[in-house]
Amino acid sequence: MGIGASYPVTTMPPMFVIFSDFGSQGPYLGQVSAVLHGAAPGVPVVDACCDAPSFDPRASAYLLAALSDHYPVGSVLIAVVDPGVGSDRHGLVLEADGRWYVGPDNGLLSQVAARHLDVRVWRILRRPERPSMSFHGRDWFAPVAARLAEHDLTGMQDIPVSDMVGHDWEHDLPSIIYVDHYGNLMTGLRAETVPYDAQLVLGSVSVMRAETFSSVPNGQAFWYINSMGLVEIAVNQGRAEALIGMGVGDAVTW
Repeated sequence: MGIGASYPVTTMPPMFVIFSDFGSQGPYLGQVSAVLHGAAPGVPVVDACCDAPSFDPRASAYLLAALSDHYPVGSVLIAVVDPGVGSDRHGLVLEADGRWYVGPDNGLLSQVAARHLDVRVWRILRRPERPSMSFHGRDWFAPVAARLAEHDLTGMQDIPVSDMVGHDWEHDLPSIIYVDHYGNLMTGLRAETVPYDAQLVLGSVSVMRAETFSSVPNGQAFWYINSMGLVEIAVNQGRAEALIGMGVGDAVTW
């Protein structure tokens, strides 16, 4: 479909989903939610993640890809980790196996595209007349998401996946992409790509695999397959972040 194309209206999406680095404190998440609720008051707005790695679309791309399939088909996901806000970078709409995504063309949507078979991509040509230069999540991407709730692709141009920033990134990222509330270190490695008996190396520390926390003594580090299918490093009743001394962007090998 080209410029000005739209789908016939069928049903509203089961939910809007926000993925961002906005943080849970402060006004940003609420402002985006308000735009979505105002445009489609009957559709729930769910916060998938508000503490994605700040200013890091690359790490966030692998986290978003791991999270996205946990939401119903038909959902519209607004993804905003956007250090280039206000620049001439493009905005994208992506449809992947029945879920819709809106966000900047900075690699953030690239791994969602890479991990699905039925993928279509559009460049957003129509911009709001007077957007804030620093808050495109509220003023540009949220309104586009609201239009997608009615399957409206007006003002968008379809492009090949190969035109997306990040289309050539590796399918698995061998580094830390997220540190959770417990200090666990989530990697960009899908567990299916790592041998069952692999010894992971993080700086000067090596860890072996365990099924779960209770499989090792208190205070011991290990790696396991987390609930999203990614390799994660943890410490039973402790903080891997503090024990191992690593964070987002640090390399993992085996």
